[in-house]
Parts: sequence; C-alpha cells; structure tokens
Amino acid sequence: MLKPKSKQLSLYSILYDKIPDDHILKNIDKAVDFSFINKLLEGSYSEHFGRPAKEPEMMAKLLILQYLYNLSDTKVIEETSLNLAYMWFVGINPDEDLPDASLLAKFRTQRLKDSSVDDIIKEVVRQCVEKNIIKGTGLSIDATHTEANTAKLVPERIMKRLAKRILKNVEKESGEMPSGINTDIPDYKVIEDSKEAKHVMKNYLESMMKEVENKVDISIMPETEKAIAEAKEILSDKKFIIQKGIRSLVDKDARVGYKSKTDSFYGYKIEFTMIPEERIITAIETCDGAYVDGSKFDELYNRSKECGNNIKEVYGDKAYFRKPILDTLKLDKVEAIIPVSASVYKIDESRFSYNKDSDQWFCRMGNHTVHKKQGKSSWGQQILKYTFDKTLCKECPNKVECAGKTSSVKRLDIGINTADYYEHSQRANTQEFKEKYKKRASHEWKNGELKRFHGLDRARGYGLKSISMQAKLTALAVNLKRIAALVSFYRTYFKRILFKTNFVLRISMKQVRCVG
Repeated sequence: MLKPKSKQLSLYSILYDKIPDDHILKNIDKAVDFSFINKLLEGSYSEHFGRPAKEPEMMAKLLILQYLYNLSDTKVIEETSLNLAYMWFVGINPDEDLPDASLLAKFRTQRLKDSSVDDIIKEVVRQCVEKNIIKGTGLSIDATHTEANTAKLVPERIMKRLAKRILKNVEKESGEMPSGINTDIPDYKVIEDSKEAKHVMKNYLESMMKEVENKVDISIMPETEKAIAEAKEILSDKKFIIQKGIRSLVDKDARVGYKSKTDSFYGYKIEFTMIPEERIITAIETCDGAYVDGSKFDELYNRSKECGNNIKEVYGDKAYFRKPILDTLKLDKVEAIIPVSASVYKIDESRFSYNKDSDQWFCRMGNHTVHKKQGKSSWGQQILKYTFDKTLCKECPNKVECAGKTSSVKRLDIGINTADYYEHSQRANTQEFKEKYKKRASHEWKNGELKRFHGLDRARGYGLKSISMQAKLTALAVNLKRIAALVSFYRTYFKRILFKTNFVLRISMKQVRCVG
C-alpha cells in the first residue's frame, strides 16, 4: 500500500545548503521531474491493503544512485545514509532512516518491470527534449556484448551435473537410493575423443533417467520430476551437443556469440539507439549472445520516436544494411547513414552501372541490357536475370573476360533488391555521406562508458531478465549523468553570453556619457 509522501522538512534539512549548486545530482533534479514514477508504478501496489510501502520515486532514485556510481544494494544504502547529496536526491531528511537493502532488491525484481524502465527512460528523454536540453536530430544504433556471470561448460560436464542433480533428488525424496539404478557416473575426462565422451555421457544420462522412472513414482517426487524434465528438455535441443545451445545450468539464457571471425564471447548482446549529438540513449534491448544485430530495429526505432525528438538521420554499421530497415526509414523520410554491406550488395560498380528510369544495367564498354526475367539461383534464392545486347557483346574486346569463352552474351544475375541498393551505394560514396557517418563514432564511446565505468562489461546476475534490468537501469543512469553535464554546460554558456552582453552594454554606456 502506498502512503502519502511527507512534505515536512526537519530541522536538520538546513544541512542540505552545503550541497553545491552545480553538483551532478542537483543538475539532474533541475532537468528531470521524477514524480511521474509514482503514477507509473501505482498499479503494482495495493491501494487499501498491506503495510505502507516505500515511495516508488524514492526507491527508483536509490537504483539510479546504485547504477550511477556502480554500487551494490548494500553499499548504496550505506553510502546514502552518509552522503548529504544522496539523501537530498532521494528526498529524505538527514535524520530519517533508509529502507533495508533487501527491499531495494524486492522493488527491482517485483515492482519494477522491463516495460516500466523503458517508460522511465522515454519520459526522461521526452522531458529533456521539451526543455530544449536535447536538440539532436540523429539516431545511432549498435550492439555491444556483455559477458555472462558464469563460465561456459562443455556438454559432458553439463550432463554430469544433470545426472548428479537427479540422483541427489531421488535419494533425498525416497529416503534411500532404490536398487537397480546405476549411480556410477562415467568419468568423461579420461576419454580422449570429445565426440565419444559426449556419446557416453548422453547414453548414461538417458538410460539412468529411464531406470529412475521405472523404479520410483516421480509424480510424488516433485524435485526429481523437475530435474528429469529439465534434463530431457536440454537433451532434446539439437544445438546442445554441438555446443551451440545451453552452456551452463546456472545461466540457461546465455549463449556463445562472436565479436569477429576469431573472437567469441559467452553471454549477451545489448542493442540500443542513441542521439549521437548529445549521446543520450533512447531505447535499449537485451538478447542472448547469438542475437543477430538489427533484428529488433523496429522496436527500438519506434520507442525512440516516442521520445519526441525529430529524427532526420539514422546511423548504423554494415550489419544494419537490410531492405526492411532501409524501407522503414524511407517510408518515414529519414536518411539512412548506413554503409553498404558487401555480403548483401555484390555488384562491381567499376564494371556496371544502373539507370533507374529505364531499368537497365550498363557495362563499362557502354553496352546495356535488353532483356530481364525473374528466376532462382542455384541455392533457390529469387534473383533477376538481365541479358546484355548479344550483337554488341560479340564485337566487344572484353567479351572473353566478361562473358567467358563458352558464352556469346553477358548475363547479369542480381538479387531482387540490388537496383534499390545501387542508389544507396551511390550516395554512400559521396563525401557528404562520409562526413555524416563520422557521428556514429560517438556510439563506440558510449559502449566504453557503459562497460568501463558502470559495470556493463559483465552481468551482475543470471538470466535474460536480470541482465535486461541491469542494462536498462545502467542506460538510465548514464543518460542522467549526461543530462547533468548538458545542464552544466548550458548554464555556463549562458553565463558567459550574459557577461559579454553586460560588458558590451557597460562600454556602450561609457561611450554615450563621454559623447554627452
């Protein structure tokens, strides 16, 4: 049950006068009104029943402090009880008590949902756009990786742990180990061939589970039944044995991903959109390590539009060079500052050019296509087949190099979207495009800030839900830190303008008096 917020200040509140006006938390408070959090989360509390709960706004501010300064639940309560600026920010009097650290964890896991944090991020950005603190018209998108808070295991070791868990639960719930169940778990480490080791462990686990189901009634043994169901689910995944699926029983959501062809990681991918001019995050999503960049572009883009800023350009790397993304931006009349991906667009522009009006391809010798039909490639993909003028091809000095010795005419097979990509490719080669693309570099700085100074290089907990909450609260804290810096910058800037104006006015008045 929520209780009304006390507005009464104690005698000790005079101590807050010692906090400097340019303190980061005071700058945040000048820019953002957090009272909307109470309204946002009131549905997660009972209106009439239960003990009075701590105010959602205060609990959210404690979480902001926690992620702003990279503290644990216990440490943020301890630091807030000693730091005047922290007390002032969360809205308590210096003589008041703070909630126990366990309540902070409960608030984060039970009251604060993923969607609620998204709404908080959106509202904070919207307020700053409305106050003209955020003025940028760009939107940058990229993904970064976060290591899981556990080690990845080989399938043999996971199967051994599953077997141990099942046998332990059987003995615990039965009172003793029933006869006829093979408890001798094979030692996979002595088997040199890893494929054979996997095969041996898989056969043992499957046969042992059958023995348990035949010897005991698992319907009255909930823990055993749960452990067997879990083992069967893991074994049924074809990716498990080839080490592409689950790699830990502690964190079942983490997956192996790749930063490059040779550099892999085990954990999660965090994709977010950001206003590059002010480096403010507008939306963020978390997926497992095997996530393909750009798959959630529409969700992130639409949430960013709801922040209220006028998006005119979208910046991304080659991973975002996709027809659906380009079409979405074209529909909204947003310029796509995304370089061409060679894996998608494979035309050699030094040899061929395209005329959109006539729908014809031209070779470097001046010949053009005269026929076009749709077909399929050798791997079943839909393609367009353009055929050049046979008469001109026969007389061309580059015929053998271009069409080959056996063919009398050049045929150009391209993807069905290649013509659209050609236009984008031409624009991407301009100096203007390259200058604009430099703005995307700010995204790399933000990745480094999130990881180095706010702990997003490694998951704090286990599972997708936990890392998603961590990523979104980190993004909120980093946004507020940046907003405080912008407020400080604008205040200093306008002070200088005012000083110069007053100085010029004083000089002008002196000149007027001298003339008079």
